[in-house]
Amino acid sequence: MGDALAHRGPDDFGTFRDDTAGLYLVFRRLAILDLSASGHQPMTSASGRYVIIFNGEVYNFEEIRAELSGCQWRGHSDTEVMLAAIEHWGLEAAVKKFVGMFALALWDRQERELHLVRDRLGIKPVYYGRAGADFVFASELKAIREHADFDGQIDRDALALYMRHGCVPAPHCIYKGLYKLPPGHILTISAADGVPVLRQFWSATDVAWSGLRSPFTGSDAEAIEQLEETLLAAVRLRMIADVPLGAFLSGGVDSSTVVALMQAQSGRPVKTFTVGFHEDGYNEARHAKKVAAHLGTEHTELYITSEEALAVVPLLPNMYDEPFADASQIPTYLISKLARGSVTVSLSGDGGDELFGGYNRYPLSRRLWNLMKKSPRLARKAAAGSITSIPPGWIDQTFRLFGLRLSAPGDKAHKLAQLLRAETATEIYARSLSLWDDPSRVVLNTSEPRTVLDSIDAAFRLPIMDEAMMLVDLVNYLPDDILTKVDRASMAVSLEARVPILDHTVVEFAWTLPLRFKIRDGTSKWILRQVLYKYVPAALLERPKMGFGIPIGIWLRGPLREWAEDLLSETSLAHHGMFDSAIIRMKWQEHISGGRNWQYLLWTVLIFQDWYLHTDHRTVPTRPLAHPSIVSAG
Repeated sequence: MGDALAHRGPDDFGTFRDDTAGLYLVFRRLAILDLSASGHQPMTSASGRYVIIFNGEVYNFEEIRAELSGCQWRGHSDTEVMLAAIEHWGLEAAVKKFVGMFALALWDRQERELHLVRDRLGIKPVYYGRAGADFVFASELKAIREHADFDGQIDRDALALYMRHGCVPAPHCIYKGLYKLPPGHILTISAADGVPVLRQFWSATDVAWSGLRSPFTGSDAEAIEQLEETLLAAVRLRMIADVPLGAFLSGGVDSSTVVALMQAQSGRPVKTFTVGFHEDGYNEARHAKKVAAHLGTEHTELYITSEEALAVVPLLPNMYDEPFADASQIPTYLISKLARGSVTVSLSGDGGDELFGGYNRYPLSRRLWNLMKKSPRLARKAAAGSITSIPPGWIDQTFRLFGLRLSAPGDKAHKLAQLLRAETATEIYARSLSLWDDPSRVVLNTSEPRTVLDSIDAAFRLPIMDEAMMLVDLVNYLPDDILTKVDRASMAVSLEARVPILDHTVVEFAWTLPLRFKIRDGTSKWILRQVLYKYVPAALLERPKMGFGIPIGIWLRGPLREWAEDLLSETSLAHHGMFDSAIIRMKWQEHISGGRNWQYLLWTVLIFQDWYLHTDHRTVPTRPLAHPSIVSAG
């Protein structure tokens, strides 16, 4: 199990066992702080009561260390400080003091309890569940699959969620009997009864409501200054490392802000990294180069050919362990690999869209709902029917005839028609987040859990629609998609990615800001831009938002076609009996003919098919053990 995670920790290997409790811990270390043997894990507390394995970083460990006067320190690692804090304040109180990203397992020898903890925003992963009679947990599923009693039954309900969202949202897992620990939670299991108990120590939803009840009341200048100070502190903490450090730079607002604040606090040029594509519609490298030049960073850029990007596809099943269909996983891996050639730690700009209203779907969904509220239901349905009666290709031709430039206008019009059939604002946003609108038609014998839909319902109790959408994404899309993508892609090359915008103090301050600070006069991330404009001229940033994507639709009709044809054949689709192959085959034929652009729907199927083909799904009989054990790999 530990060997399966060697990529997450190539620098050191450690084990711990407590035979009286049937507990076994394994740890792989990526050395970032205190590179000496004093940072070795598993680590035992000074009193001998606690044993910890810990993935991530607690950035404010020096501050906590100063509070714990009188301790006899053995080294300089954050892990040792965490153990001392837990002994002094107790687990939950200590965790609430930690600033950073962390997935940790703590064995309490005195109480004979194991605690699993995942950080507030879900930056670091924790999987857990049963393998035979054993309780198992790990940072990635590939470690659990190494357990002799691993049972690889696919959870069809989780598969339905995946088909809708392109990822498997927490707490679900693609395998039956295994789960993801939700962000901001502690799981406790006793050696006496073996029953896991969950409790929450931090809630993004509670933070949102608290911020809205006690909003920031200062001026624009005061808000900008406070955000800048909070971000500067968050970036400064994440620049602490005993190894080379750099940053991803796309040239967008979020990554440019992080790099600008790094350079402002660095005595030497910050190492920055960008990957670019030769296709103009997918290339941000030239913008990043201009920002890097202005800030004076040591910039490295790499232009990727389609062949180099396609070479990543065979790596995805092992990299992500679960089917994961965010195609930006490919450039994320490539930029991580590029950065790892020079640094061990890289800062990233993730989180700005969710906190400061950056996604294009926010204003589009709001405007659509405001328009729909004024239109009779029958009129909306009639309009939707009229749109869908026109083939997308005809709409595309009409746009070209009049010289109008818009990517896939026919497909966008048909997507709009689906949204026009929505009855509520929550339904509009749920549909806008859906790849397959009705996964139960595609996945056989399934009942899709309401996990994300219930979260959307809860978030839309907020009084303002934009804020509700931002909360939905902060709780779901961010940890389940964005942070999963960054963690697996960076860890695959033994690179630690840090996300300063997701410092919980930044999150908490952002939620006190009224919406006018985030979206003003049609400009998203208004206050974040004001901070950035102190360091980078607005002219270098003002351009339409461009996702970190790749031309999947084009590739499926070209260099990926043979690969896709094989995975979407009748034989391949029928192999596991999961899908209604007729629906998928129809989408595929429409796509390759050019009649429709089904790239995102097809990518979910293709990724699942490829993952299933290259992953061990053995099913083993459960072997009863006299004393169930707790087995882990961290």
